[in-house]
Amino acid sequence: MKPLGRVLSYLAPHRSLVTLTFLCAALATALDLLPPWLIKVVIDDVIPNHDTQLLPLVLIGLFLAYAFKNLFNSLRIRFNNTLEQQVVFELRGQVFSALQRLSLNYFENRSTGEIMSRVTNDTEHIERIFIDGLEGMLTASLTLIGITIILFTLNWKLACFVLIPIPILIVTGIGFTRRVHRHYHDIRREAADLNAYLQDALSGIRETIGFNRHSYEEERFTKRSRHYSQANLKAMYLWSVYSPSMIFVGSLGTVLILWYGSHQVMAGHLTLGELVMFLSYLVLFYTPVNQIHSVNHLLQHALAASERVFEVLDFQPDVLDQPSVHPPATRLRGSVALQRVSFFYRDDVPVLQEISLNVKAGEQIALVGHSGAGKSTIIKLLMRLYDVKAGAILMDGYDIRELPLAYLRTQIGLVQQEPFLFNGTIRENIAYGDLDASPERIESVAKAARAHEFIVDLPDGYDTWIGERGVKLSVGQKQRVSIARVLLKDPPIVIFDEATSNIDTATEVKIREALDALIQGRTTFVIAHRLSTLHNVDRIVVLQQGHIVEEGSHAQLLEQGGLYTDLYEAQFYV
Repeated sequence: MKPLGRVLSYLAPHRSLVTLTFLCAALATALDLLPPWLIKVVIDDVIPNHDTQLLPLVLIGLFLAYAFKNLFNSLRIRFNNTLEQQVVFELRGQVFSALQRLSLNYFENRSTGEIMSRVTNDTEHIERIFIDGLEGMLTASLTLIGITIILFTLNWKLACFVLIPIPILIVTGIGFTRRVHRHYHDIRREAADLNAYLQDALSGIRETIGFNRHSYEEERFTKRSRHYSQANLKAMYLWSVYSPSMIFVGSLGTVLILWYGSHQVMAGHLTLGELVMFLSYLVLFYTPVNQIHSVNHLLQHALAASERVFEVLDFQPDVLDQPSVHPPATRLRGSVALQRVSFFYRDDVPVLQEISLNVKAGEQIALVGHSGAGKSTIIKLLMRLYDVKAGAILMDGYDIRELPLAYLRTQIGLVQQEPFLFNGTIRENIAYGDLDASPERIESVAKAARAHEFIVDLPDGYDTWIGERGVKLSVGQKQRVSIARVLLKDPPIVIFDEATSNIDTATEVKIREALDALIQGRTTFVIAHRLSTLHNVDRIVVLQQGHIVEEGSHAQLLEQGGLYTDLYEAQFYV
């Protein structure tokens, strides 16, 4: 379905509002055609005959025509704006829902600002289809149809002169549409690029201040802003030539009518009032013609935006539920088995190569290796952020591809290396683990995560607003809030991307205590960065270039004197 037809299909659930908008537009248009006829009556009947009794009736009729026309226009605008807001609200919601279902791969290959541009700016530009497009095209079309009928009824010969410029207007309009549509694609792309940069620059404002790069960032912003302005100017320049040209071509019809009509009046074949009435209708005829050209200009911008929105709606996630999957009847215990798992992001660069690993329920596993060895990839595969390319991952004997995604991810709790906290209160961030949790339960998990003691010292306690990404909290405090959130979720499997190298010893002790509470009785995967903290895990798995090269306890691996020993000693002697 083409973009315009697809956008208009969203009108189907709102037939009553569409009908009211059309009805008010039709009535306003009909009343707009009445004044020229009343003016003709004044010129041909009232003035020559000095008919003082007819004049008040004509003036009252003119007053009522103007009054009711504007009343119906007011109602049309109200109904149309309500319709437009309801449709765009639904469309924006569908775009956001579609983004929620997309795979991680979609977000890793696009900037946040560019995606935000599609959800906000592009959906807002689609409003033009309903505000100026649907409404403008409707009123212009009704006006054209009504006036064309009247003109041919009044004098078909004069009406033929009116139509002479029309073929030129149609052909030129088609050419303009094709050219300007390409320009508006460029405008939407440049707008997305500008938004992407702006989001990145504002997120990194602390680095800008720390490195004193204000001038450099201003230059980068100016460059992107200039590209956006230039893209807009190209479309505007095209419109600056096209619009006056079309008005000029349309005015030729008026010249022809005035030339031919004057001769008809002087020859006695046409009254002066009839010529004035015809010229009045002619003005009304070319006004909607020019309005259609203006609406077409705006529509091309809106349609370019709609194509970008529909790209999101049509994008198919890489990871999907298989047909007819059902969750197990009972909660998972937490055993995990990787069976000859292979994975790659690019065909020519393997990340994991036939990895096999069996983890018992409740076992604590540390994943160790150089950067790029495949530790984080294993975690992504466990959560089905990506699907394995070969082999299988089992949880309690179930292939995770045969479990519903929503169910699978409720069985896993993730504490990231850099915990993400939402711009809200501490209570809201902890409650993200269980939206139905009571205040008492939230406080209980906060105590277990060793977060309660610093939370109660904050100005508003659990209701303290912590800012974007938890900027008002320290790294250690954010870690403990993140741990409390996972404790509230209460999953059988926990993943912890360890990050304690940049915090003080006292805070690290508190985080270790919080982790002890978190991993109690749960299967635990730790991506280890500080090997000195791994003495108490059940098993350490050492990865190198996508292969498992060593397995065992801390003491066993040190005795072997292999890669783990090299990694440990490298940290120990630094």
